[in-house]
Amino acid sequence: MTGAQLQLLTDGAQGDAKLYQTHPQWAHDGEHIVFRSSARSADGNSQAFAVNERTGTITQLTDGPGVMTGSLNVARLTNELFYLRQDQGDRRWRMYAVDLDAVFGMATTNGTSPGDHERLVATLPEDYRDSGGWTLDADEQTAYFGVNLSDPPPRPPGQPVPQVPGGVRSLDLRTGAWTRVIDSEFRMGHVQANPWVPGEILYCWETGGDAPQRMWIVNRDGTGNRPLYPEQKTDWVTHEVFLDADHVMFNVMGHNAPLRQYPSGLMVASLRDGTIENLGQTRWEAGRSYWHGNGTPDGRLALSDDFDGNLWLIDRATGGRRLLTTGHVMRPDHLHGNFSPDGKRILVQSGMLSQGEKLDLMVLPVPAEMLPPEGTPPAPSR
Repeated sequence: MTGAQLQLLTDGAQGDAKLYQTHPQWAHDGEHIVFRSSARSADGNSQAFAVNERTGTITQLTDGPGVMTGSLNVARLTNELFYLRQDQGDRRWRMYAVDLDAVFGMATTNGTSPGDHERLVATLPEDYRDSGGWTLDADEQTAYFGVNLSDPPPRPPGQPVPQVPGGVRSLDLRTGAWTRVIDSEFRMGHVQANPWVPGEILYCWETGGDAPQRMWIVNRDGTGNRPLYPEQKTDWVTHEVFLDADHVMFNVMGHNAPLRQYPSGLMVASLRDGTIENLGQTRWEAGRSYWHGNGTPDGRLALSDDFDGNLWLIDRATGGRRLLTTGHVMRPDHLHGNFSPDGKRILVQSGMLSQGEKLDLMVLPVPAEMLPPEGTPPAPSR
């Protein structure tokens, strides 16, 4: 144990999951953390919820059947949640925006439900097939979707993800216009918009394992489509996420002995000049390999979980590494850590308390000695 103080946000009895670490977790109000759960809803359908980090109050944000909770988008510019739903009797997906201020105030309003405080944003085309989720552009006037261009066959247990042609599409949130960005010969995955630069889209070749060339970047008009970090045959690249306006963090895996014969570790790639920064790798006996990374936008700190349920904190300026918390069971999912918007807290999901049967949401503080003094200007962009 490391002595870290873990704040338990959910009680372990239900089984709750945070959003994937590529997307915002905190609502615009800075108090509520959005998550998803099936066991908490009265009808057993997976729904979106929010927990007040200060009071522990949990509020249901969506209801009814057909909610796609695997890709929820918390707005950065307004206190809203965007999500997709298939209404009963209609196979088309529709995007809705939930007014979170109104939902959080429902306790003082009799006879209302989450559905009373949402608006229809757009209806997607009938042939929409999700592949890689969707994301809000930095200006939140456009959304980008990963798509399959045909129905993929079922994935046999233990086998790679079946490959079908895919692509990226854009949706104008004001007009509903659906536009082709690019088509690809491979399965689309992990579609992310740059949170700071409108019109810049990161995506990956999704194989469920090691892709020949994992990461790609493209502009919203389809120009500039190119690999990000051209891979060597010895590289196993995974879990890319925007770090700031100009950089992407990702992992070059080192979880087995053959991969450890080559450079690996938590990496940062510049979108502007291709420069690569290696933040190092775990000791073999301490955690086998970093896995899912995240960072503070000021460039000071990085974090990553590893294969053995540890969470590491890394000072990018000094290269210093600290084991922040350990003993987390990486079942039924991984820690998937995120920094809070102010960079002072870290959100994880953990199977620790249920021995891997269910997930709990936990927040832990960044150690005070690793935070910059008040008034310190942001670290320079690398």
